[in-house]
Amino acid sequence: MPHAFDPQVPVKVNKIEDSPIPAEYFLARTMDGLYTPYVMRVPEGTGPFPFIFLAYGNGGVGFEWLEDRIERFSYIMDRLLAAGYACAWGRYRAEVELGYHNGGALKVDVRQGMQLMNRAPLEYEDEISIIENVKADLRIDSERCGHVGVSHAGEMLFKIASQYVGVVKVGVACEPANHEFLALTPDSTAKVNPESGLRNIEEMVMSNPLYVRTRIDDQVAKSRIAEIDIPMLVMGRDDDPLQGIFRVSYELLEEAKKNVEWVTYDHPLHGYIFPVRNAEGTIEVDEMQKSAIATVISYLDRYLK
Repeated sequence: MPHAFDPQVPVKVNKIEDSPIPAEYFLARTMDGLYTPYVMRVPEGTGPFPFIFLAYGNGGVGFEWLEDRIERFSYIMDRLLAAGYACAWGRYRAEVELGYHNGGALKVDVRQGMQLMNRAPLEYEDEISIIENVKADLRIDSERCGHVGVSHAGEMLFKIASQYVGVVKVGVACEPANHEFLALTPDSTAKVNPESGLRNIEEMVMSNPLYVRTRIDDQVAKSRIAEIDIPMLVMGRDDDPLQGIFRVSYELLEEAKKNVEWVTYDHPLHGYIFPVRNAEGTIEVDEMQKSAIATVISYLDRYLK
């Protein structure tokens, strides 16, 4: 179907202080015909440019979240732009509890001339819709697209790479919260919210890889890993309570002979590759973060340059 919103024409453009490169806001049509927003910045000069999709955590909110990313999380975009990458933050629908694990692959048919689906699209599939919309932008090289995801968005990268071949060429999963992807059974460190009946895993402790191995469905996890065919850098955080999940995610890829690398940093910030601007307007970034971001860009360069 044709694009209802031209991927060449943003719905709004905001200037950025101290930068000639504006923030361009677009709407991408999702797999079920609704629209999800993203904000992109493109280097000056002649394209087409390689593209990096940036994602952090769970979904929801909308344009306000993207505006906050531009205002407070500009550092990672500026570094990517300086390295010659177009990049975008995307906003997607909220996570569905075990929607990926229980829902299976999305199947689409036709009923009365319109779409029929076996389930609703999930948040990682909104990411795909955004990336495909970006690929239609003539400034972007559609064959050189990567994904950098932190926390739940790192898990979303694993889901995309496992179920949808060819969406991106390379991925960086920083602190990937892969408990659903690995079919992990939580222990007593996870709770159930009595009001909603949904799991509360905010305090879950899965720091030991050997222990994590005893909690996952090994057969399911390996079958999902087997479908991944892109190079992937998995990044851990030494003292994170989910470090065991991060490490096992890497180990399963390595054991399956996938093109994968592992690094881990001893940093206090969850999502350390996305430095934050504080209330005084200063970007809080240290040498370890700069080193980690340089590692990310060097890895992307290897496959997209």
